[in-house]
Amino acid sequence: MMRLKNRHLPQRTCIACRQIKEKRSLIRLVRAENGVAQVDISGKQPGRGAYLCPSRACWELVLKKDRLSYALRTKVSSDNRQTLLQYICDQPEEN
Repeated sequence: MMRLKNRHLPQRTCIACRQIKEKRSLIRLVRAENGVAQVDISGKQPGRGAYLCPSRACWELVLKKDRLSYALRTKVSSDNRQTLLQYICDQPEEN
């Protein structure tokens, strides 16, 4: 009888609510080469990254309190902030 080996599931912390969750359940934001923060759909783009829950509350908290600038070590412009807020508003709300 063969036993299946448990696979390690990477864990990450949401920079808003500080909850530790599976990496795949969070959305990765990355600082691009030009210093702009953008959503990393694949989760594999190069650059400094930060993870957020897919909830609007977490996104609004991070963008309002400027935690994203701190986490990505870059200045997030108001246009960039608006683009990120629009991204999460276009996504279906998860509980």
